[in-house]
Amino acid sequence: MKHVLPSLERLVRTDYHMLHLPDLSDLNNLAAVEDELPIFVCTDQGRYYLLCSPPGSDLHAQAVQPYALEVTIVDIESSLTEVAAGFALAPYALVKRDDIPVGYVTSQVIIEGTIQAHRHLEAYFSTTLQTLNPDVAITLINEEGHVAVWTSGAEQIFSIQKDEIMGKPASDFFQVDRLQSLRTLKTGESAHRMQHRPRQDMFVLINSNPISLDHQIIGAVAAESDLTTQMRLHQELLQMTNKVHHLQKEVAMLSPSSDPYQHIKGNSRSIKNSIETIRKISTTKATVLIQGKSGTGKELFAKAIHDAREGSGAPYIAINCGAIPAALFESELFGYERGAFSGADPKGKKGKFELASGGTLFLDEIGEMPLEMQVKLLRVLEERSYFPVGGTQLKKVDCRIIAATNRDLEQMISEATFREDLYYRLNVVSFEIPSLRERKEDIYELIQSFLHEFALIYGRHIQSIAPDVLEDLLHYDWPGNIRELRNTIERLVIFSTDGEIKREYLPDNIYSGDKQLTADTSDLCKQNDIPIDGAAFQTELDNFERNMLSRALAAVNGNKLTLAKQLGISRATLYNKLKRLNLS
Repeated sequence: MKHVLPSLERLVRTDYHMLHLPDLSDLNNLAAVEDELPIFVCTDQGRYYLLCSPPGSDLHAQAVQPYALEVTIVDIESSLTEVAAGFALAPYALVKRDDIPVGYVTSQVIIEGTIQAHRHLEAYFSTTLQTLNPDVAITLINEEGHVAVWTSGAEQIFSIQKDEIMGKPASDFFQVDRLQSLRTLKTGESAHRMQHRPRQDMFVLINSNPISLDHQIIGAVAAESDLTTQMRLHQELLQMTNKVHHLQKEVAMLSPSSDPYQHIKGNSRSIKNSIETIRKISTTKATVLIQGKSGTGKELFAKAIHDAREGSGAPYIAINCGAIPAALFESELFGYERGAFSGADPKGKKGKFELASGGTLFLDEIGEMPLEMQVKLLRVLEERSYFPVGGTQLKKVDCRIIAATNRDLEQMISEATFREDLYYRLNVVSFEIPSLRERKEDIYELIQSFLHEFALIYGRHIQSIAPDVLEDLLHYDWPGNIRELRNTIERLVIFSTDGEIKREYLPDNIYSGDKQLTADTSDLCKQNDIPIDGAAFQTELDNFERNMLSRALAAVNGNKLTLAKQLGISRATLYNKLKRLNLS
């Protein structure tokens, strides 16, 4: 490859004479050598010299008195950088392999080889830059922050010509705090597919990396593609689809969709793979274990598995294993007969297994189930039958079991807090729901869905979202996943009394700019003299949501199934919300 520095072995010359002398004092006794090859001398001390003639004379003439220049010895595996340092003594260097001289190399040959490689590399580099997609801007800055490369794509995207910016500080054309390449140069941090704003009115998708040489950062390179048009189209799409979403909701109320996956939002590869997995699962009644971080939507997937196979009348019973006291767990799962224990309903009570007969029982947070109940659940799963508490009649289990957890069950098994046999009984078919940070391309669709949902609940007509808001939402890592995103959108809708979602409405942990309360936010807090803190805000939010849901329940005459369909959420989610807000 001609653009790569040649190896020393390729440059070695072997046309030379090697003489042995006890000492340099014997130079006077040397006879002239008849050919024109270089002459090296090796002394008894193991040192090597190049024989040279005085200026204007011929070394190979009989009457010329030669003199000697000591030469450097280099190994044939040495780099050209190491060889070049040896030319300080003489323009020649002897090359050894296994301590035996095999040839020599000259400074002129090294220079010519290096220049030729550089010329090839420069030709490849310039042609590569010219061939790059013109929609992608490639920029390179040196260690001083000056622009060293500016492609035609950069000219097109940033409207700055190459001859205007080359060799000048990048900070002369962009604000320092908006230059990711400068940040990369200073800190060494890389960026991969990160949304970036080099200007107030511009959005780009950027990849950047530091350039290192000898463990020192000597520059930074960035590749950017323009997203400004897409962001503007997104804003227009948001405005245009508000009415469409509303009409779709009206139609859905009159003719419910038969698509069991309609509430799973997203088009990322990971979500599509998850949906494809549950399509296959839904053809059977096998036990399913759903894993995923808290807030990823495990219940939505469980409901989709149920809806894909069962009829509309089949029961779907959800139980949160972490919310039931250990003493009541058995009676909740298996039910009890009348008189089973003091304080019980005199008529007895059906358990979740019986209520789910012919449908699906969803055991959420299975990792929180008490150990003593794990034994009993295992027996039920193996024998497909059970006795109610205080009962003598054996009842059959006729439902699909879907379990879900955000815990690492294998680690719990090693810690003896979860039974290994139960784990393998539940883990007939399993899949993991990806975290939101792993599928950020779905955030746009989720934002639109939640905006529409809460716009209907709170009677807000959302007309626009500030670009800064979308930028912050996309950059945030979402440790609380979709649940946290949903709560954030609910907050934004509540504050957006004028129909515009502004950056200052974001929570402090998501907001990346200078936090300043607007008049709208201040007025909202002052109405009830509430201090601006998290607890007070949550209280106000709960009160507001409680009032809205009370009115919504009254509008449907208390029919929770109808209300859940209107809100686009599962019945279990609605029940949990009503329970949290103390609404019966």
